[in-house]
Amino acid sequence: MIEEDYKKRYKAGDTPWDIGKPDFNLIQTVTTMAIRPCKVLDIGCGTGDNSIWLSQKNFDVIGIDTSDIATQKALEESSKANVKCTFIKIEFHTNKIEGAPFGFAFDRGCFHSLTSDEERKIFAENVAAHLEIDGLWLSIIGNADEQRDRPGPPQRTAKDIVISVEPYFEILSLVSSHFGSNRPLPPRAWVCLMRKRRLA
Repeated sequence: MIEEDYKKRYKAGDTPWDIGKPDFNLIQTVTTMAIRPCKVLDIGCGTGDNSIWLSQKNFDVIGIDTSDIATQKALEESSKANVKCTFIKIEFHTNKIEGAPFGFAFDRGCFHSLTSDEERKIFAENVAAHLEIDGLWLSIIGNADEQRDRPGPPQRTAKDIVISVEPYFEILSLVSSHFGSNRPLPPRAWVCLMRKRRLA
């Protein structure tokens, strides 16, 4: 189970994605697309850097993660930053998150952790179910166009993304970028901004 793997990695301190600051792709998207403050669901919030940044920009944030170590640290960090965020240890795949509908959902590395089209479709459907009409989802996803000779996040093709999200979301932008990272050579990423479809 992916959730168990993440829990183990937090316990072992093996968390290369935890960079101690918000991902620049989130900052860039929210500012350039002029996404207005609203209720946000941060899926796989980790230790809370992205949630805290959003809260500082007047978003009302609920961050969820499967690791109690991560959510506890997120609570501590938000308290230090003097911002109000809610952090919940919960499995997104099997639970409805209280507080829905949200205007904006964000995930950095959750969608790409799922190995099959079917699993990713279910994830996308679940994100859509938590969003209001025309709600936005920003996902940062490992990019399969990178030829790698070192460990890194799971990699997905543009086709993998489109096949999984198209039934539920209109893709507003799909941009090749890289993860916010403390590494000298950050892993490449897709930055995908989507709007929930108005289904008939």
